[in-house]
Amino acid sequence: MRGPAGGVLEVVRAGALTTVQDLGRAGLAHLGVPRSGALDLPAHRLANRLVGNPPGAASLETTVTGCAVRVRAGRPVTAAVTGAPCPVRIDGRPAPWGAAVRVPDGAVLEAGTARAGVRCYLAVAGGIAVEPVLGSRSTDLLSGLGPEPLSDGALLPVGGARGEAPPVDAAPAPGPPAGRLVLPLVPGPRDDWFTPNASRLLAEGTWRVSAASNRVGLRTEGPALERARGGELPSEGMVTGAVQVPPDGRPVVFLADHPTTGGYPVVGVVPGEALAAAAQAPPGLPVRFVPLHR
Repeated sequence: MRGPAGGVLEVVRAGALTTVQDLGRAGLAHLGVPRSGALDLPAHRLANRLVGNPPGAASLETTVTGCAVRVRAGRPVTAAVTGAPCPVRIDGRPAPWGAAVRVPDGAVLEAGTARAGVRCYLAVAGGIAVEPVLGSRSTDLLSGLGPEPLSDGALLPVGGARGEAPPVDAAPAPGPPAGRLVLPLVPGPRDDWFTPNASRLLAEGTWRVSAASNRVGLRTEGPALERARGGELPSEGMVTGAVQVPPDGRPVVFLADHPTTGGYPVVGVVPGEALAAAAQAPPGLPVRFVPLHR
């Protein structure tokens, strides 16, 4: 069974939530289209680097329980699993995590349950070659753009590989947050909607990652931030990393599938380089915000 270029991957076990992701749909927020794309961009890029793909090639993003795919390419393929550390197996035999591996045709490659963190990234040489939508192959859970989340038995086309993967002696990558998640925060633009006590609480308080977190946002449980004024804002543009405060007062950190507009006040913005750690924060992990000087 071959795809148009590099064969297909047959989904043997889809896992809790596995989606196709690349670098996303940049520059379309004015049309109401979120960026989407891999939540842990460094892990996605590293997986592609290990198998010789360009950074924008599509990979599989798993959630907690991993996934398993069978190679149907008529030849071996090169693959790598990065992100949350997890057991990797080829036809049940242990294989390295965070390194390129050769997977024989017909063999099952499995990324198991994450030992730490939340999301793994499985890349294959040639990339996942589903049809792009608005310039991206990413699944956007909020808008419904892109391919459906994986289901058992689905077939995923693989692009043609560009040659042998370059040798990589060491590919260091930050691990998932351990002990607590510390997020830098640029205050504003609506921090004046909150009381001085709320500002102190934001700098000194501790929240926990809510089990209701998803690709749209990291939700928190803990103390409520008190508003200094009532009413609601007219809807205004939202950026990835915006920390919006809904009526219950618990901060929500917007991630890749966030809405492009919103009416709840934004107390601050987490810089993009800190969001990979948020993508790997499991439910119950303590969260601290560290306000930065403007």
